[in-house]
Amino acid sequence: MRSGVVAQKVGMTRVFTDAGEHIPVTVLKLNNCQVLAHRTRDKNGYVALQLGSGVRKAANTPKAERGQFAVAKVEPKRKVTEFRVSEDALIPVGAEIQADHFVVGQFVDVTGTSVGKGFAGGMKRWNFGGLRATHGVSVSHRSIGSTGGRQDPGKTFKNKKMPGHMGVERVTTLNLRVVQTDVERGLILVEGAVPGSKGGWITVRDAVKKALPKDAPQPGKFRLPNGGEAAEAPAQQEGA
Repeated sequence: MRSGVVAQKVGMTRVFTDAGEHIPVTVLKLNNCQVLAHRTRDKNGYVALQLGSGVRKAANTPKAERGQFAVAKVEPKRKVTEFRVSEDALIPVGAEIQADHFVVGQFVDVTGTSVGKGFAGGMKRWNFGGLRATHGVSVSHRSIGSTGGRQDPGKTFKNKKMPGHMGVERVTTLNLRVVQTDVERGLILVEGAVPGSKGGWITVRDAVKKALPKDAPQPGKFRLPNGGEAAEAPAQQEGA
């Protein structure tokens, strides 16, 4: 199981195939996505990589976090997250993961924070049908109707779908195809829409429900801190 990456959503555009067909894509940018630390089974009870992305001023970074970045010998990062990996997929600390970590044509799962919609009614939030247009309904066509509370049980149960705050939730979209990668600019183009607003942080990793391509680099494609390119090993497994 390989590590994922932390990217920033740039926006949407489209690319054309040789047949002239256009494919809507979302552009994701890798902004110095580096390995900060290892989580080992002996010390932490699980195996994972801690990754950081973006640039953060040292003056705006807490002292404890500055110490963690100093141990890894990297600049402070704006976004830090962990990816569970297998023991043979650990990448050296300080290495910067490249855009060609994912190969063209493979499927990935992306996770982000959805766009906030504010307070929304039942029809917009839960796709309720609303009340009738006539036959006694007046001024309340978009209301949700009965919430189920009568003498028995005498209350409205928890988790009832009702109006409320919509959006700003962790959303994962599965099986998005990688259309193109640009190593020099650190761009990954995936087919379709990605949750979140422009500038939001997105985590991208190998699809759980699709087989990993045989030509996917193992444990990944990265650049070492000294500027050297990591040797590319053939894939050892089919599933992520």
